[in-house]
Amino acid sequence: MNEAIGAIDAIKEVYDFLKKTGTYYLATVENGAPRLRPFGTVDIFGGKLNIQTGLKKPVAKQMLADPRVEICAFDGERWLRLSAKAVLEEDIEAARHMLDAYPELKGMYQPGDGNTAVFSLTEATASFCSFTKPPKTLKF
Repeated sequence: MNEAIGAIDAIKEVYDFLKKTGTYYLATVENGAPRLRPFGTVDIFGGKLNIQTGLKKPVAKQMLADPRVEICAFDGERWLRLSAKAVLEEDIEAARHMLDAYPELKGMYQPGDGNTAVFSLTEATASFCSFTKPPKTLKF
């Protein structure tokens, strides 16, 4: 079932779900093969859903080379599958906003340090599923 809600409402619903789960799993592509790892950063800035990593990490290099990503998370009752395009966010304020939301990362990352990378998730399709309710699909 597709929900006809606005993009910012869809982004907020996905954000709230990911914050609730705490850890989600981010899949990227490298040389045609999937790469999967646990992640925890998520933020809304400038009307966009964002994640954060270091430019020196393989995950950033993978997203820069092939921006197709998927996220999966489970809250004990429902799971989320999110397919999106990860776009490097050039606005340094996005990095500031992210690090303010995750101050424990400030020992490793600083806005403008040449390593901190915020990626906006665009062209996204989010599907919420469970064994007891029909799926709910949102796009933003």
